[in-house]
Amino acid sequence: MTAVTSSCEEILNELYKFSDDILSLGEPIDDKRIEELELQVGYPFPFDFKYIMTKHNYLSLGGIEVLGIGKELGNESINNLYRFEHEEVGNPMFKEFLPFSPDGYGNHYCLDLSKMEGYTCPVVFWQHDCSYVDKKEVEICNANFIEWIKEVMIDWTSEDTNYDGSDKV
Repeated sequence: MTAVTSSCEEILNELYKFSDDILSLGEPIDDKRIEELELQVGYPFPFDFKYIMTKHNYLSLGGIEVLGIGKELGNESINNLYRFEHEEVGNPMFKEFLPFSPDGYGNHYCLDLSKMEGYTCPVVFWQHDCSYVDKKEVEICNANFIEWIKEVMIDWTSEDTNYDGSDKV
């Protein structure tokens, strides 16, 4: 677990380089909300996800966000999103998918909790308008949550934006 902890700290340190103008970080989690959500979902969460969320119960960089955990966040919580995407939509997600980041078009990045290996699991991209017959049809985007943060949040933002929030020329 030490290697995963180091990777989590490295990715957080990379995030911290960005200006508060484009980076928003939530407060630490110091209660049992992660464990309560794990019980609700019925799967343990990967260590990298829990580690990052314990440090910052919400992440947003340049408009790409990881929702927070907790009923007090209402519709902007992973708790609510999980319930909605599994119980209230016409095309519900597979139970083992934990949506954590909306793309703004009804699609979500999700942890595939059924594929836990060691302390991590893959991130998949759920398209709300696709009728998946088998979960193998859902695109695997990244090997784990840390790689997703690196590619989708940090690398994609860095393509057009400097650490200080200014546009690259």
